[in-house]
Amino acid sequence: MDARRRIRTLPRPLPRPLPRSLPRPLRGALTTPADPGFWRSPVRGVRFTAVLGVVLLAGLTLLFVTGLLSYAAYNPDLAAVNDKTPGKGWLGFYLFDWPTGPVWLYRLNQGLHVTVGIALVPVLLAKLWSVIPKLFTLPPVRSMAHALERISLLLLVGGALFEFLTGLLNIQLEYVFPGSFYPLHFYGGWVFFAAFLAHTALKLPQAVRALRGGVLREGVLPADRDEPAPPGPAPATVTRRGALAVVGAGSLLMLATSAGRSFDGPLRATALLTPRGGAEPGRGPNGFQINKTAAYAGVTRADTGEGWALTVSGPAGEIRLSRDRLLAMDQYSAALPIACVEGWSTSDQWWRGVRLRDLAALAGYPADRPPDVLVESVQRRGSFRRVALRDNQVRDPRSLLALRVNGEDLSPDHGYPARIIVPAAPGVMNTKWVGRLTFGELR
Repeated sequence: MDARRRIRTLPRPLPRPLPRSLPRPLRGALTTPADPGFWRSPVRGVRFTAVLGVVLLAGLTLLFVTGLLSYAAYNPDLAAVNDKTPGKGWLGFYLFDWPTGPVWLYRLNQGLHVTVGIALVPVLLAKLWSVIPKLFTLPPVRSMAHALERISLLLLVGGALFEFLTGLLNIQLEYVFPGSFYPLHFYGGWVFFAAFLAHTALKLPQAVRALRGGVLREGVLPADRDEPAPPGPAPATVTRRGALAVVGAGSLLMLATSAGRSFDGPLRATALLTPRGGAEPGRGPNGFQINKTAAYAGVTRADTGEGWALTVSGPAGEIRLSRDRLLAMDQYSAALPIACVEGWSTSDQWWRGVRLRDLAALAGYPADRPPDVLVESVQRRGSFRRVALRDNQVRDPRSLLALRVNGEDLSPDHGYPARIIVPAAPGVMNTKWVGRLTFGELR
């Protein structure tokens, strides 16, 4: 009897905990994203995330700098007609007089901005995928430092998605958000980059430690639960090196199918994912890329026919110049490209017409010290119907009121009877279908 009682009262052995790597059904129901076991991909890990973060650190910094330079190229502090972000305040502290050389300056800047942005899309998506478990961690805030990290992460993710989405829609000329693209993208860029810097400052030490410990070592579990590696990973179907190779191949594919729109000839045909790619729009001297057509801008033959005349205004009063009279003035030539904010550009075209500084002299200003000028188009629809150019742009001898291109009269879609062409300026500053030039102080 005593022996039986002693046997019954022996302590029962404690059950052994199930290993973390067992399939989810054996570990119980884990159905919410807040549960660490919900995210089971073995690819996630601090080193995988760190590699993507370093690529984005370099790429997004380049995008931010080239974006600010692109904004400066519009001379937004010159006149209200150029300022698409009214009320920017101290955010315009860096603005400067945009130069006229080298002539390919804006072509290079905007080509890098748009092409690098497109190529970074797979990297950005992979980065967001790698850290998505952290968006659902509980409790949401554990300390002040953790609160700052979560806020920066939310602003970073939201800002990145907003900037990339609005930028891609603008490139495709299918912008559908309310309001103007320029202030939304400008202010969104500042919010995004501020969050990006804050998040980088908070996570850079951890990323450096991870990279020093071996960038792509497989099967290394995190030292703490704050890292993105899953506590119970599923069986691996691809290594982290393989996942990075897939991301890199996606970026190269995006690059190969978009960069060509910045070049003429066979390379442009490779730009399958962007407007102004594919075949050239026509043959002959006027057979190069067009942003907006005369029909799109509401320009008719009545606006540009025999009754057309350019009005030049200044201290000498108003002077009306027919196209024949403009052709009778001294003609000058310049080889200049057209580069657009959407990232596409043309090679140098051979423009011929009257220098802007000669027209300023006709308006009553010294030819060697011309002022700013307000350019007005006869177009009825579309943005930048009125544009202001700085005095340094007017003064440059390559800045023309172009009447001909590549040895032939301008076509209607390229701005007949007269258009502006200025070195290193964004394409929309090279106003087409010019009807009036007002020289004078615009600031």
